[in-house]
This record gives sequence, structure tokens and C-alpha cells, in this order.
Amino acid sequence: MQPFTERAVTLIKNIPNGKVMTYGQIARLAGSPRGARQVVRILHSLSRKHNLPWHRVINSKGEISFKDEEQRLLLKCEGIEISKEGFILLERYLYQPE
Repeated sequence: MQPFTERAVTLIKNIPNGKVMTYGQIARLAGSPRGARQVVRILHSLSRKHNLPWHRVINSKGEISFKDEEQRLLLKCEGIEISKEGFILLERYLYQPE
């Protein structure tokens, strides 16, 4: 596994229940500030293999990127409030790892 991929997978695995991170935030913290699309590919290809909490990763606007009812349900089960339009308050739910 490439170093960026390994760091991104670790970051995603460590998103706590009831919190979210953005694709760009993960990319930046993993060492590639412009690598948000690479984070999407990592989630797509490695979520099952590494049991990643893919549903906790959203876009920079606080929006659920895929109009996916499963993602919405999983986030709601963790206590995350989602607007009818599919937005999450980043001020409240964004995880900021140290």
C-alpha cells in the first residue's frame, strides 16, 4: 500500500462514531492537499477490505455526496442530524484529529 493510501485509511478508520470528515480534509492530513478524488477511490476500492466507515466521509460543503439512503441511515443511527437537502452541520459534526 502506498504511504498516502495507508495514511488515508488510518484517518478514515479513526473517525469516531457520530463524527464526519471531508474528502479534502482526509487528503490534506494524509499528505496530498489536492487528493480528494484519490480519497474517493480509496473508499471505493478498500472500504470492504479494511472495514472502513465510508459513510462518515462527506464533501466539503457538508453534503452527502451520494444520495444514498444507506449512508443517511447509518449517519442518523450515530446521532448525526441531516437536513432534508442532505447537509450536515460541519461546525457540529466535523472531526478534527490532532
